[in-house]
Amino acid sequence: MKKLFTNLLFHSRQKFTYQSNALSLRAWSLRLLEAKPRNLILELVFIFFVGISSIYGQEKQQDSIKTEKLDEVLVKSVRVDAKSPITHTNVSKKEIAKRNLGQDIPILLNFLPSVVTTSDAGAGVGYTGIRIRGVSPQSTNITINGIPYNDAESLGTFWVNLGDFASSVESLQLQRGVGTSTNGSGAFGASINILTDAVSKESIGEISNSFGSFNTRKHTVKFSTGLINDHFEIAGRLSNISSDGYIDRASADLKSYFLQGAYIDSNTLIKAVIFGGNEVTYQAWNGITAEQLREDRTFNPSGQYTDDDGNIQFYDNEVDDYSQDHYQLHWNQQYNNNWSTTIGLNYTYGRGYFEQFREDDDFSTYGFEELTVNGAIVNTTDLIRRRWLDNDFYVINASANYKNNEIDMIFGGSFSHYDGDHFGEVIWAEFASQSEIRDRYYDGNAKKNDFSTFAKANYRLNDRIQLYGDLQVRNVNYETSGVNSNLTNFNVDENYTFFNPKAGITYALNDNNDFYFSYARANREPSRDEFENNPEIEPEQLNDFELGWRHRKGNFSFSANGYIMLYNEQLVFTGEINDVGAQLRDNSGESYRLGIELEAVVPVAPKLTLQPNLTLSTNKNRETIVPLNGELRNLGRTDIAFSPDIVAANAVVFQPIDNLQMSLLSKFVGEQFMSNTENPESKLDSFFVNDFNVTYTLETNSIFKSIVFTGLVNNIFNEKFVSNGFFGSFDFDDPDSPTGVSTGFFSGFYPQATTNFLVGLTLNF
Repeated sequence: MKKLFTNLLFHSRQKFTYQSNALSLRAWSLRLLEAKPRNLILELVFIFFVGISSIYGQEKQQDSIKTEKLDEVLVKSVRVDAKSPITHTNVSKKEIAKRNLGQDIPILLNFLPSVVTTSDAGAGVGYTGIRIRGVSPQSTNITINGIPYNDAESLGTFWVNLGDFASSVESLQLQRGVGTSTNGSGAFGASINILTDAVSKESIGEISNSFGSFNTRKHTVKFSTGLINDHFEIAGRLSNISSDGYIDRASADLKSYFLQGAYIDSNTLIKAVIFGGNEVTYQAWNGITAEQLREDRTFNPSGQYTDDDGNIQFYDNEVDDYSQDHYQLHWNQQYNNNWSTTIGLNYTYGRGYFEQFREDDDFSTYGFEELTVNGAIVNTTDLIRRRWLDNDFYVINASANYKNNEIDMIFGGSFSHYDGDHFGEVIWAEFASQSEIRDRYYDGNAKKNDFSTFAKANYRLNDRIQLYGDLQVRNVNYETSGVNSNLTNFNVDENYTFFNPKAGITYALNDNNDFYFSYARANREPSRDEFENNPEIEPEQLNDFELGWRHRKGNFSFSANGYIMLYNEQLVFTGEINDVGAQLRDNSGESYRLGIELEAVVPVAPKLTLQPNLTLSTNKNRETIVPLNGELRNLGRTDIAFSPDIVAANAVVFQPIDNLQMSLLSKFVGEQFMSNTENPESKLDSFFVNDFNVTYTLETNSIFKSIVFTGLVNNIFNEKFVSNGFFGSFDFDDPDSPTGVSTGFFSGFYPQATTNFLVGLTLNF
């Protein structure tokens, strides 16, 4: 790898002429060879920006610059085209902008087929989640410019760390089912691959501000220099989003940035991208009881304690405080009409903690020794603790693409290395025993290596038939050491090798109708939480069959897709959560998801369009065995948790004039269970929610190119609904039970906001 970096740097040195005060490229390259791994990509990115700032004296070249095409190469290895036998939906920058008023990306995708979203704070800012076809977020693969974004250990996606990232998205593609081979932890039911802002030919500026209910505010500043000397661009964004949240004290303060430097000519695109930020979010992950839901649905138990006078208080700093910075370097090269390559490097640095006030905690939880105070033994204390994550994540992707009139083939690989520290501190205690401030009461480390290689091809057999093949081999090694938060040794050393074949066929009946069929195999490793809860946890396997029809004629389009997803040891939600609000999963033996997805765009009049979608499905565990009242009970075939049978959406879009668009957005989600037992107490009721969105663009001849007014009223009919929750059980002694034991149940709910609004003003210049 050092040789590769050195060759790249010396090639750049020969190509560019530096001013006398510029840094020596040779000196930088020698420094790189001695650099620590953490600094390697940071150094490369810095060199790139220095290079851009030093090359303004270049002579103009007249080559045709295909910026959009070269930008799209960044995600070609993980995306599919319109003719592929993969079920997918594309979302453009223009579509995202219509509702981009500060809510997280999952909320902006709420009206896509088979999607159910939720928000801990209730209003779409802060911790949000997305389930696709009922599949857990941990099983949805997320990439940004082809770089894996899922957390390497939890496998989840923390959108809260990407505040206002939607403002820097050029496009995204949501693939339902296994989809195509991707980088990072494999897609196990869905994938979302994101392409960040494309290179802009023209200089632009943008100031965007929005305000709304719950004191929600978003302030964004963006710029691009456009192409300098036809080859160089620098672009960036600064954002701040804040909200008090619908739920009490569920506040969020999200600061973020995005910076991009690019060099482009007719055959080359080199991009350095830096983005990240800091989030401070008051915890709202504990949910509320059914009684609280009826009487005070905005109540938040987080931070609650009783003072010395017996009064209920709430700790003011019960927050999650986390920072994450991403450094990416991409090089796309087109050699001729047939061959092109892409290389991507990434370094991510994450660090932060969540802070909690704990009332009357046992000394044993922290390894404290008993005290004697005024002759009395003391072994509990009030305290404030922080649980920390400090991690580094390195990625290198490489792929080559060959295409001609008959075949489009991509082959390549990805390697990532994760190194994460987990530790806890007590920063204050009423009785601190033998501990000192910031002593670590637990301390552990985890390392994960993920290597995959793939080859995929679309082969045009004739004018009507296109064949698709995709082979991937993935190796995962996960090792942990030290002590976890329960003060128990946590030692995992697992190695998995997965083979994931995929194949499909597309048949073009005519210019307006395509039919496709595909089969895909997926395997996925358990997460850290699963290993902690069940040392015998098994990886999950999926065989996915998709059969579809796509019809297009003029502005009308219709698609129908049927799917059968057959699982072995699927990791499904149990209904329970851990002490930080994360949903717990466990193996479920054999299970399946069977459904049909319908999607259409219907122009009913020149200025009126309908955009409906509907998913009908059945999602079952073939056999569910649970402990109940002191004995094992076989419940037979049961619904998979958090998997509604009906999910539907519609957009009524009215555009009376070119610059004005009004949309009524509707979403229906059928009833679902929060556990796999079909216990009535675990049922979430169905809900039907409607939003109203309006955008108006005013073209001006002044300093601003345009002024865009945006309005969004969410839940216009004031529906009181719940889209997420948890359900668990506990055993207690019962002399009246034949076994001497009875089982009790508990549940929690995350209510979503009633009617609320957001309005925004964007100045483009």
